[in-house]
Amino acid sequence: MDSFVTMNMIDEAANFVREKIEITPQVGLILGSGLGGLADAVFNPKVIEYRSIPHWPMPTIEGHAGRLVTGHLFGVPTLVMQGRVHFYEGYSMDLVTFPIRVMQRLGIKLLILTNAAGAIHPDYVPGDVMLITDHISLIGMAGMNPLRGPNLPEFGERFPDMSQVYTRSIQSIARKVAQEKGYNLREGVYVCLSGPSFESPADLRFLRTIGADAVGMSTVPEAIVARHGRTSVLGLSGISNKANLDGSTETTHEEVLMAGKLIVPKLTGIIQGVLESPGLSL
Repeated sequence: MDSFVTMNMIDEAANFVREKIEITPQVGLILGSGLGGLADAVFNPKVIEYRSIPHWPMPTIEGHAGRLVTGHLFGVPTLVMQGRVHFYEGYSMDLVTFPIRVMQRLGIKLLILTNAAGAIHPDYVPGDVMLITDHISLIGMAGMNPLRGPNLPEFGERFPDMSQVYTRSIQSIARKVAQEKGYNLREGVYVCLSGPSFESPADLRFLRTIGADAVGMSTVPEAIVARHGRTSVLGLSGISNKANLDGSTETTHEEVLMAGKLIVPKLTGIIQGVLESPGLSL
C-alpha cells in the first residue's frame, strides 16, 4: 500500500515555518531553473534552508538553491522558493507538491509559478517569456496525478474543476504590465513531461500536434494542487531553448541556465507590475 503526505506532516512543516518568519504571507513564488536571482528583490529577507523544514523535499539539480526566502516582494508579504523538486528526482507527486500545501496552510492567496521551458511553438526563441494560459498534464493523464491518494478535504473536494487553473483576471494584469513595459509577452499552453531526458524531435512534433507551445518538467502538478486548494495561480515560462523539431540541435541543462540571465529581468518586471497593480485583489 502506498503512503501519502498527511495533514500532520503538512501542519508540522507549516508550524515550523510560521515560527521562523515575521510576515503573514499573501503570495507564494516558485523560481525554476536558472531563475533564482529573482529572490534578490525580496526586502529584508529571512532565509530558511529547505533541509531544516520537516518533511520538505530537497532539490538535487543545479540551478535550484533549496532555500525559502521570506519577506516583502514589491510591498507584498511573500514566500519565495529558490528551487523546486521534480518527479524525475525520485519524489512522489504528493511530495513534489508538498510545499504548495504548506504555503496554502500558511495562508497564501496567490501562487506565482515560474519555470524554464523549451519552445515548441516555432516562433518562440530563448529569452522569451510565455504567459501560461492552460496546460497539458501528460504525467497526470498517465496516472501520476498529484491528487492521487486520500483526498485532503481541508483544502478541497475530491474532483476539482480544472477549466480555469490559471486565474484569468491576473493574466489580464500581466498582459497590461508587459505591454506598458514593452515586453513581447508570448502566450500559450505548457505541457509537463516527467523527464529527465529532453524530448526527441518526434516527441516535440507530437506535442505540437496536440496543442502545446512550450514544454518542461514541472509546474503543472503544483498548479493542480493550488487549484484544488482554491489558490489563484499565475504561470510564467521562460523560454530557454529553441524547438528542435528536426533533430538539428542538441539541448543541454547549461543552455537552460544561461537563458535565465535574459529571462530574469523580464520576469522581475512582470511580477513587480502584477504585485504593485491596484487591480490585484488578494
